[in-house]
Amino acid sequence: MANPVLVEITRGDLVESVHRGAVAISDARGHITFSLGDIGCPVYPRSSLKPIQALPLLESGAADAFGLSSEEIALACASHSGEPMHTTRVAAWLQKIGCSEDDLNCGPHPIRYEPVAEEMVIAGLKPTRIHNNCSGKHTGFLSVARHWNVATKGYQRIDHPVQQAVGKTLAELSGESEMPWGADGCTAPNFALPLSSLARALALMAAPDSLPDMRQRAVRRIVEAMQKHPELVGGTGRSDTILMRAAQRPLVTKAGAEGFYAAIVPDLGLGVALKIDDGASRAAETAMATILHKMGLLRDDRAAMELVRAPILNTRDETVGERRAAPMLATNSLGSLIE
Repeated sequence: MANPVLVEITRGDLVESVHRGAVAISDARGHITFSLGDIGCPVYPRSSLKPIQALPLLESGAADAFGLSSEEIALACASHSGEPMHTTRVAAWLQKIGCSEDDLNCGPHPIRYEPVAEEMVIAGLKPTRIHNNCSGKHTGFLSVARHWNVATKGYQRIDHPVQQAVGKTLAELSGESEMPWGADGCTAPNFALPLSSLARALALMAAPDSLPDMRQRAVRRIVEAMQKHPELVGGTGRSDTILMRAAQRPLVTKAGAEGFYAAIVPDLGLGVALKIDDGASRAAETAMATILHKMGLLRDDRAAMELVRAPILNTRDETVGERRAAPMLATNSLGSLIE
């Protein structure tokens, strides 16, 4: 059975394109409180996995050993835009742990904030590894390797102690013992698991009371850091930054490549995971924004509401259509989840 249409794109009076996908919302006990589509098929969370990938950084004691601040913890969870507020902090962090940009295994990445990209072109500069949107995550991996006094070279390999710790942590939170894996765009392993299982893992980060004390503290520090620094998690004009700034209750969101999106809702003890079948980020943003809005978690912030219903513009900046939730998602009542 095909997944339902979650998002549609209109032009004039007609629906021009559609995006199918699946959604799972879970509580910390693993009870699915809302779902659409196939939530049992293993999928890659991509960068939506970063808050969990950052847990060994805190649980190992590396964050405290190197005196990391909430800013650096947020960057460990980030898919940043390569703006100076990101790259200068990552550079300082690398220096703090006795590493350099050459130790990063991620490759150069185009800068996502256009004014900075234009300035670099004018100056004759090209993006480097530190501009990679995952450079904070990789610096976190290096920090753990340094703290454990194990090899930093090869930290991205599946058999490296750092990645073994990440896999073990995800298995414990999700309840999945066997997880296929593949190399992410940044070279680090990414583990595939059902939406239902990842939603449970995210719910445990929203409501960590049942976890061991050390993990509780680590989870709370990660969630608090992301809430405190939404501009470091994403960047200027990025959806994660927009949604977290528009939150009227505690909320963490994390976009992933290929149409994945995740959210942690501490007040409600819920985790949200969604995947758009065709990998369209535009559809994942609208689906997540719609879900959070229908749950009553967002203020009527202009930027956030433009993710819920985004105008389709022509080359003269005239509105000719919109991106919006399809009826399957738009007509579902999620308000009961906040009662």
